[in-house]
Amino acid sequence: MTSRWVWFFAKVARRIWFRATLFSILAVATALVAIVASPFIPSELPTRIGADAVDNILGIIASSMLTVTTFSLSTMVSAYSAATSNVTPRATKLVMEDSTTQNVLATFVGSFLFSLVGIIALSTGAYGDRGRVVLFIVTIAVIVLIVVTLLRWIDHLSRLGRVTETTERVEKVTIEAMRSRHQRPYLGGSKLADDKDIPSYATHVFIDRIGYIQHLDSGALSRIATDAKARIFVRMIPGQLVEPTMPVASVDIAGGNDIEQTLASIRGCFSVGDTRSYDQDPRFGASVLSEIASRALSPAVNDPGTAIDVITRAMRVVAVWNERADKSSHTEIEFDNVYIPPIRLDDIFDDLFTPIARDGAALIEVCLRLQKALGVLARFDQPRFRENAIRHSKEALLRAELALTLESDRQRVRNVAQSITDAE
Repeated sequence: MTSRWVWFFAKVARRIWFRATLFSILAVATALVAIVASPFIPSELPTRIGADAVDNILGIIASSMLTVTTFSLSTMVSAYSAATSNVTPRATKLVMEDSTTQNVLATFVGSFLFSLVGIIALSTGAYGDRGRVVLFIVTIAVIVLIVVTLLRWIDHLSRLGRVTETTERVEKVTIEAMRSRHQRPYLGGSKLADDKDIPSYATHVFIDRIGYIQHLDSGALSRIATDAKARIFVRMIPGQLVEPTMPVASVDIAGGNDIEQTLASIRGCFSVGDTRSYDQDPRFGASVLSEIASRALSPAVNDPGTAIDVITRAMRVVAVWNERADKSSHTEIEFDNVYIPPIRLDDIFDDLFTPIARDGAALIEVCLRLQKALGVLARFDQPRFRENAIRHSKEALLRAELALTLESDRQRVRNVAQSITDAE
């Protein structure tokens, strides 16, 4: 399982400034490497390269990259604004973490700093004739990198911030989180089926903050439990809202241990933030998908096509729970002294389909597509799928009965819903 520090580093690495900083450091080091490499250049080679060639090229790169970086930043901000207004603010974070955009901006900033450092070093005479040759070769390589990056950027701009592109990103990260949780339903720990299984004498662990659990380090919890000869029962999993009066865990600890120190260590295994995170919280991705559909169905947007597209994506997300899990990983208990509750399939169905059924109840095309999607899920070879699909089909039918104005439309929805219930 991902430790807290690995998760924190991965979270930082997705920030736009991180790659820009790495590229900038690499650019400065590349500009200065010519000073070290100059003694290895043949003495007759510098005479074949004009003395002002490198200076002119670096000057062009410095001026053009500053302009291109400014333009790219404004385009990026516009894409964030479009994603916020046309899709949902919860999806903007994924657009900001787009690796292509980050690589492009990092390349432009790094190229600007490379040329700037090169110009400064040339003006001080630090390179010499041989150093200019090395700098010239590296500059040509940088130009090739800039051209390739610009071509990728032009192609990428046509999709950045668009509704379909952003929805696809939400689906992708949700499926990844869903598949990871399906393979490790208890995050490597033992199953905690119900809070009633927690001993009544166990000591509760509280966090003095209001926020959402973003990450749970089950490996660290296991080490704490081993050291304290205790059992830890996790009550709150990633995605749930915590507040100071609600215990996040309970610990059954042997007497004679430093209980306060153990409780403090357990608190440190829960990463709490102001917003939910996609990594260990597949239900958040499911909620964002349904939110995209709800926004599309609002009178201000009136885009049922996007809602129908989300229904199809929701089917693929739920279908992950029907995949054949690796038996060894699904049943293996890595941390037998930590008990963690699973995610319920009922909740995933509720997150995905209830908002769409509510907001699309007055649109016959949305009602029919939703019923057909639930019919597909009802045919999956798992009783839980059929039970939840039939439940949501009946609820969606009730909403449609109240919202649809034509009796013929209501009858069409009834027919599809009845076929789901009658199917063997």
